[in-house]
Amino acid sequence: MSEKFNVTPLTREELRALVQQPDLRKISELAESLSFRELEELLTDAQIGDSVVLFRLLPKDISIEVFDDLAPAVQADIVRGLSAEQVATVFSSLDPDEQTSLIDELPARVAKQVLASVDDEDLGPAMTLLGYPQGSVGRRMSSAHVVAHRGETAGAVLQRIRSSDVDSEDLAVIPVLGSHRKLVGTVDPVILMRADSEAVVRELSDSDPVFAMTGDGDEQAAREALDRGVLSLPVVDSEQRLVGMLPISDAARIDRQAVDEDHARAGASERLRRSYIVTPVSRIARARIVWLLVLAVSAILTVNVLEIFEATIEQQVALALFVPLLIGISGNTGSQAATTVTRALALDDIELRDVGRVAFKEARTGLLLAVPLAALALSLGWLFYGFGIGAVLALTLLINLPLAATVGGVIPIVGRACKVDPAVFSTPFIATFCDASGLLVYFTVAITVLGL
Repeated sequence: MSEKFNVTPLTREELRALVQQPDLRKISELAESLSFRELEELLTDAQIGDSVVLFRLLPKDISIEVFDDLAPAVQADIVRGLSAEQVATVFSSLDPDEQTSLIDELPARVAKQVLASVDDEDLGPAMTLLGYPQGSVGRRMSSAHVVAHRGETAGAVLQRIRSSDVDSEDLAVIPVLGSHRKLVGTVDPVILMRADSEAVVRELSDSDPVFAMTGDGDEQAAREALDRGVLSLPVVDSEQRLVGMLPISDAARIDRQAVDEDHARAGASERLRRSYIVTPVSRIARARIVWLLVLAVSAILTVNVLEIFEATIEQQVALALFVPLLIGISGNTGSQAATTVTRALALDDIELRDVGRVAFKEARTGLLLAVPLAALALSLGWLFYGFGIGAVLALTLLINLPLAATVGGVIPIVGRACKVDPAVFSTPFIATFCDASGLLVYFTVAITVLGL
């Protein structure tokens, strides 16, 4: 198919009219006039039902080629609308790591149906990857690669590269193996091409390669590859035997998904697998409801604290006016600390043993933030409600902000220690803690200072 990028893209309404007819002649013309990239964008941006119909009407060779380039979430939506025979065809066209990503996107019931419809011969490599823990780099690595042995010549390796059918991105780095397939180095294929054909690989390779273990987290491995500028990261088992490679394109995709997920969870939601416009309302609701339920429990706890101090509020009604302000400032302080520390954990700037240093740093940061805010609260509270209210607000901020910052900084580290995603663990806990502790401190200070 020729690459043509000058075709006017279809609107969603035009696509819907096209697939609802359905006009096979126009579908065929569309497939011939658009490039694979444009068809991929069309399937990605279309409503789920329309993308399934369009995909089923595409010529077989074109549909297989386009399916290979779609995001796993889009592939999963299309697979649900295909017959068992069609599923087996498109699934077999994927690389093992792409098959694994697709299986992970599918509900368990659909995944079982997909696996049952594919021949064991086509499924074997993917089942090997599925044997690694979910979220590990072993599950995301590519098993297609060309290797070199340290005792062979550059010419022999180049001949192996020429006769291989692996993708170009899998040839960006050539792993060098010793005995028992143990990784002993890597070599740049450009260096091989420039070297004399009789030069020994041992003399051309880097003997201190960057690599990941199969059980390492995929986000950790991906960021390691991106930070080090490694075009293809070797993945080894516990005995340092090579089992796969993580190309930089896959590393960038993993990192982008992780960042999107962290941003979504920081906003008390889950990452949408497809673009917002084409995501069904039911999926958007499912992405948000769990967090709202958790925050609802937090709100109930806050109400219970308010009930405890109901008599105090009745004696000094002005105290109730500042509850949203104090809770909001404390919660934001904790969230800021949690976001900073979560990112530092992801970049390996800090480790579990640094929990004490993080707590001390965040306590000082919270106190430094509290001083100007407390001064402002004292001035305004004194001006409008009297010195007593102003003093209560100021003292509350001086206690709450260091406390919230400290907890916000420590919680992500505790989550990592408990093998829980810090971004998931931090948001609901900090919201609950800052609401409850903030009110307890506020009314305790009020009772002490105002003598209620």
